[in-house]
Amino acid sequence: MIIGVPKEIKNNESRVGMTPAGVYELVKNHHKVFVQSTAGEGSGFFDKDYQTAGATILESIDEIYASSDMIVKVKEPIEQEYSLIRQGQVIFTYFHFASSEILTKAMLASGAICIAYETVEDSDGTLPLLTPMSEVAGRMAIQQGAKYLEKPKKGRGVLLGGVPGVAPGKVLVLGAGVVGTQAAKMAAGLGAHVTILDVNMKRLRYINDVMPSHVVTEYSNEFNIRKHIETHDLIIGGVLLKGAKAPNLISRDMLKMMRPGTVIVDVAVDQGGCVETTKPTTHEDPIYIIDDVVHYSVANMPGAVPYTSTMALTNVTLPFVLALANKGWYKACEEDEALHKGLNIIEGEIAYREIVETFGWEEALA
Repeated sequence: MIIGVPKEIKNNESRVGMTPAGVYELVKNHHKVFVQSTAGEGSGFFDKDYQTAGATILESIDEIYASSDMIVKVKEPIEQEYSLIRQGQVIFTYFHFASSEILTKAMLASGAICIAYETVEDSDGTLPLLTPMSEVAGRMAIQQGAKYLEKPKKGRGVLLGGVPGVAPGKVLVLGAGVVGTQAAKMAAGLGAHVTILDVNMKRLRYINDVMPSHVVTEYSNEFNIRKHIETHDLIIGGVLLKGAKAPNLISRDMLKMMRPGTVIVDVAVDQGGCVETTKPTTHEDPIYIIDDVVHYSVANMPGAVPYTSTMALTNVTLPFVLALANKGWYKACEEDEALHKGLNIIEGEIAYREIVETFGWEEALA
């Protein structure tokens, strides 16, 4: 199989879909790999590194798409890429279809096989290809939140860890999944007081067992959310519904209950966000302010730490890439239930129920 690795062209996206080590494994398995020139530079991997691993370097993104049976990348294709995708071509990347009807329609029209990292699901319900980026984003959420709480950044002017004689800042985490757990861990490490909400009592019991005493758990409902947003300095949105749009847990009217300079970091932005006022931003222009509340909702947070993110992502995607290349997409998905759940769109037909439900479409599932 011919595998193409294009350069990401989304704003400030420096990750790359494959490391030289991944290329080496594919070439060792008798596949050909085309890598777009400078695709890995943002992550610290150079053309010569890929060439040493056995890749062929192509200059343009058009050549990569035109020459490849399967495209391996990081972020969803953007408008400039839609026309480059061919009938029957396998696209293996993060798609987050539920957050974009335009993207969904474009991929349906392309006739491609779209396998989404974020819906590959193990038998125990975990999401192995989403987990490492959720870990990165959860940890980054506290870094970014702490920065934007500073007064020059329009925040409340609160130091999360406090100092002797001054109470620490308060962090509210919505969702006790991977993002929420990592965010709580980082916030607790800084010395902040952390409240984490979820509807899964089994998960809350786990958090209660493994976290220090200044991380407290509560059941998530609107009453408790409204109560806590009045007193917390930093709010982390980490709610995930697999393959579907995130629920709005904080409505526009609730912003008026928060103190001026409160910071919201909505990590769920890729799936539409769990705050009604969330809209995607970029690393170039990461925040906006509504009702004196600072919103940070960068849709590719891990792109700010591309070396760590690319290494972590390739660690988990490479076995699936090898399976797709060695067996072809149909047999690979037929033999691996986890990978089969990654199938979102197959040659113009929707293969993932949550997409139909999100947009209220009547199309039959493939």
